[in-house]
Amino acid sequence: MSGIDEDVRAAELVAAEDKAEQLFDEVARRGLIEPGVAESAVSDRVRDLAADLFGVGRHWHKRVVRSGPNTLAPYRANPPDRTLTDDDIVFLDLGPIFAEWEADFGRTYVLGDDPVKHRLRDDLPRIFDAAAAWFDDRPDVTGAELYAHVCQLATEAGWEFGGAHSGHLVGEFPHELVDGARIESYIAPGNPNPMRRTDRSGRRCHWILEVHLVDRERRIGGFHEQLLTLRRTARGH
Repeated sequence: MSGIDEDVRAAELVAAEDKAEQLFDEVARRGLIEPGVAESAVSDRVRDLAADLFGVGRHWHKRVVRSGPNTLAPYRANPPDRTLTDDDIVFLDLGPIFAEWEADFGRTYVLGDDPVKHRLRDDLPRIFDAAAAWFDDRPDVTGAELYAHVCQLATEAGWEFGGAHSGHLVGEFPHELVDGARIESYIAPGNPNPMRRTDRSGRRCHWILEVHLVDRERRIGGFHEQLLTLRRTARGH
C-alpha cells in the first residue's frame, strides 16, 4: 500500500476508527462489561462481537481489558486475570484490523456509583480534547513536548499520568514504524522530532493519542485513546 493516495489513506484510517467506535458502542449497549465476569471473558466477548459485526479476524496488538487495580498497569504489563465487581472501573484498549487498516481505540467504563471513578472517566476525554487543541495550535510540536503537556494536564486535574508514552504512529497493517526501539514512533520523552512529518516511505505520519490517568492511592486508573491527527481534518470536528 506504499503508493496509496494520502487522502485515501486518511479516509481509510478514519473509517477503521469509526468501525472501532461502533464496536465499543455495541459492547456497552449489549452489556458485555458486567460484574462477575473475568477480564479474559470480556475480551473474548468483544473479540467474537468484532468478528460477527465486521469480520475482524486479527488485532494488531494484544486485546487489553483491565479492571480495578489492574487499570494501573502499563500496556506492556500482563497482570493476573481478574473478575469484575459491582463497583468497578474498567477500560478496553483494542487494535482491530479492518481490511488491512489499523484502528486503535480505548474507552473507560464505570459499573457503580463511585463519584471519584466517574470523575476519572469523565476527565479522560476532556484531557484528550485539551491536549489535541494544544497540538493543533503548535505546527512544529515534537513528541516529547506533547507528552510533557499531557502529563501537565493530568497533574492539573488531580491525577498522575500512567504511561511511559502518550501515543504512537498508526497506519496500514503492519505499520512497522511502531517499534519500541524507535523513539520517533512514539509521543514520548526523548523524541525530539516534529510530529508533523513524513515517514521513511514518504507518507504523512498519522498519530494515535493516549490518555492513561491513574490514582495510585485509590488503586484505580482509566484510559482513552483514538486518532489525533485526523479527528478534525477528515471528520469535520
